[in-house]
Amino acid sequence: MPVGDVEDTAPALRARRKRWFGILALVLLAGAVVWGIWFLLTQAGRVSTDNAYVGADTAQVTPLISAPVAEVRVANTQAVKKGDILVVLDPADARIEVAQAQSALAQAEQKYRQARANVGAAQGRAAARGSEIEQARARLRDAEATLNRAGIELRRREALISSGAVSGDELTAARTAFQSAQAARALARAGVESAEATQAAATGELNASEALVEGTSIGTAPEILAARARLQQAKLNLERTVIRAPIDGIVTNRQVQVGQRVAAGAPVMTLVPIAAAYVDANFKEDQLAKVRPGQPVELTSDFYGGDVVFHGRVVGFAGGTGAAFALIPAQNATGNWIKVVQRLPVRIALDPKELKAHPLRVGLSMEATVDTRGS
Repeated sequence: MPVGDVEDTAPALRARRKRWFGILALVLLAGAVVWGIWFLLTQAGRVSTDNAYVGADTAQVTPLISAPVAEVRVANTQAVKKGDILVVLDPADARIEVAQAQSALAQAEQKYRQARANVGAAQGRAAARGSEIEQARARLRDAEATLNRAGIELRRREALISSGAVSGDELTAARTAFQSAQAARALARAGVESAEATQAAATGELNASEALVEGTSIGTAPEILAARARLQQAKLNLERTVIRAPIDGIVTNRQVQVGQRVAAGAPVMTLVPIAAAYVDANFKEDQLAKVRPGQPVELTSDFYGGDVVFHGRVVGFAGGTGAAFALIPAQNATGNWIKVVQRLPVRIALDPKELKAHPLRVGLSMEATVDTRGS
């Protein structure tokens, strides 16, 4: 190519290159503007974290009585509804306790009726003792009258002894009759005291019998109430031989086998309520300035991928960071302290309809994005 032609094409190439660079710069600038507008419209005011995990308020299934296991009707990963039978314990001992409690209640009711009957009998005995006292007092009055007559006869004969009108035998007989009358009066007086003592004992027995049943009926007597309570407890223990699901959930960590004797309060399995799952998202402390309860949240899970987006709401914040409640909390009062950005758990409630359509499991990783623009 001639030298003149090369010199003519060089400025043209430079102009063309400059024009293309200008177009590229305009495209990049337009792209930056479009991205900035998109960011301001859709991403500004949003905070995200991938340090988020699915959680749920699980239910520990524990027997309330100690007994051998007769049946286990569920297995791990099985879905159950509230009220479904999980485990059946051997009811033999519980049935015996119910029978014993029923017998004790019948005995308590029988004793109460007997106590009621004893009140009537004690009242009859107290009345009879009153009659005996009257009879004893009557005998005492008769003995006193006899003693008075014997005393008059004795004094009359003693007055006539000097005149010889009364013999010694008559005087002796009068004195003997007077002494006998005195003894009879003493005996009658002792009879009255004995009858009065007997009546006092009968009155005390009556008071004791009345105290057992005073102000009560067969439905309110303390011993009967206690026996009925023991019967109710025995029936409750019999019902507790059938262990039912307290909530809807998935059976996890089953630790019970047929024939095993379980202790009261020992966990036998766990129920995970996946329909009531939530997410705990651990945001950095410098992301939370505008996060408020009630703000909308978008979440994705590695389990379903980015095609499934869950929607939720911020419920609240934890009372402290994980480090604050660690078994051995960090001690920052040292000379070589280095600041570490802390994370605070934020509780996020999920949409139940979305959970039903795409169930999650406890512990799954999530990515959460909170829209703070409405704060």
